[in-house]
Amino acid sequence: MTRYWFRPKRYGYGATPITWEGWAVTFIAAAALGGSIVAMNQLVGRSDTAGWLAWAVLVVLATLWFVQFCRRRTNGEWRWRWGGLADTQADGGSR
Repeated sequence: MTRYWFRPKRYGYGATPITWEGWAVTFIAAAALGGSIVAMNQLVGRSDTAGWLAWAVLVVLATLWFVQFCRRRTNGEWRWRWGGLADTQADGGSR
């Protein structure tokens, strides 16, 4: 049995953390992104296009990995929700 770390959002698209593990992985991902921005500003010059391009590619790949990881750990499918009762019943009552 898989233990879910996220649940679908009630309004909009995506998921939100519901366990400490979900919050921890979200915080770590945000901190890593913030740290990479600070590091790039200090280590790479503003005119180093190749360095910034490599950084952007890594950020996109890391973000795609994080989204897929969250989708696998979500209790329910990711789709647009308007917050109605039918939306919560479709996911087995998860709120």
